[in-house]
Amino acid sequence: MTKQTLQLALEPYRVLDLTEGGNMIGARFLGDMGADVIKIESPDGSPSRIGPYYKDICEPEKSLFWFAYNVNKRGITLDITCEEGRELLIKLVQTADIVMESFQPGYLQSLELGYEDLCKIKPDIIMASISPFGQTGPKAHYKGSELTNWASGCYLYICGDPDRPPNWISFPQASLHAGAEASAGAMMALWHRNLTGEGQYVDVSTQECVVACCFNTPEMWDLNHVEFTRYSKGINIGGNTGVKITCVFECKDGHLILVAQGGVQPFVNSMAALAQWMAQEGMADEWYMSLDWAEDYNASKLTQEMIDKVESQIIAFLKTKTKKELYEEGALKRRILIGPIATAKDVCENAQLEARNFWVELDHPELNDTITYPGPPLNLSETSISYRRRAPLIGEHNSEIYQGELGMTAETLAELEAKEVI
Repeated sequence: MTKQTLQLALEPYRVLDLTEGGNMIGARFLGDMGADVIKIESPDGSPSRIGPYYKDICEPEKSLFWFAYNVNKRGITLDITCEEGRELLIKLVQTADIVMESFQPGYLQSLELGYEDLCKIKPDIIMASISPFGQTGPKAHYKGSELTNWASGCYLYICGDPDRPPNWISFPQASLHAGAEASAGAMMALWHRNLTGEGQYVDVSTQECVVACCFNTPEMWDLNHVEFTRYSKGINIGGNTGVKITCVFECKDGHLILVAQGGVQPFVNSMAALAQWMAQEGMADEWYMSLDWAEDYNASKLTQEMIDKVESQIIAFLKTKTKKELYEEGALKRRILIGPIATAKDVCENAQLEARNFWVELDHPELNDTITYPGPPLNLSETSISYRRRAPLIGEHNSEIYQGELGMTAETLAELEAKEVI
């Protein structure tokens, strides 16, 4: 099938997006697959129009965070807390298939806009709710943040150095996982509706999404009553907690992963190839070259003194090489188990991503510029994923939707704007 005949999987469907923060990625995923996503924000703009900003210009409509998670959405402003705003949302719900929201549990019910209320308006509506701890349970009404969600889901505990307190992942992740799970849940509910005609409520707990990211860690406790140990840049080997090998090494222009371990294949061949390369450049002494990587560097026999002596020579050698040299000469040519650690710059210049046309440029006429976006992480042969529009400006599609689709007059629209309903 040619690219011109590809269809968008969700083209017939409409999504109302009332989420904030990283949760917004859920509706964006549905928009990427063709759904008509209407992002609803307050009349004065969404609180998610945060930094970083385009060229460090600190203005809501230059939020790169907003750009990233609102591609393929149209945008309107609406105050759903007032009666007129609530009535407008109800009219929009009558045209929609899915509603996604991330308010505190019970908030929409207090406005008579909860799932049961919307079912009276549109019986087959699908609602996906994202909250810190889900809609039920003793913590359902607790407020949460990126940090508290990571902490409550165990992931925070397994990050960082073993001899220091747990370390928070610096870039928001918990809400992104929750948004992704909400989109998957909404898709399953949509499939169910297509089979049965029934709508459905999707309850997403961010805490549970975080736990799902580290399933093997709770298993270690459940099965063996052993707490997971943070690795940092080194790991315990051979079941001996008294010795540790380094995994993350410095090189001339950054860092890399190298499994400096012997005993079994493929580690034996990898270490032998590294030793040969070091010797060719005069950076391995006679003792180092005499090692039998299968026997002398067997994990069950290693002492920390032996590890430190070997690693000191490896460290000195790696610092003379760039990541590119270590990858091309070491990994590809010599088959050494080396993996360069990519920076954001490295990823942007990655030949593999470029060859797959991963990067997508979108026009931003209001900036008189184009911005490069990470493309979809998957390709479908029959139902394409495409980036059709950049994120909306504040109230950019008010006239298009309120007048063009709901039939409001320009005068009514002006009145609602004056009263800050929209």
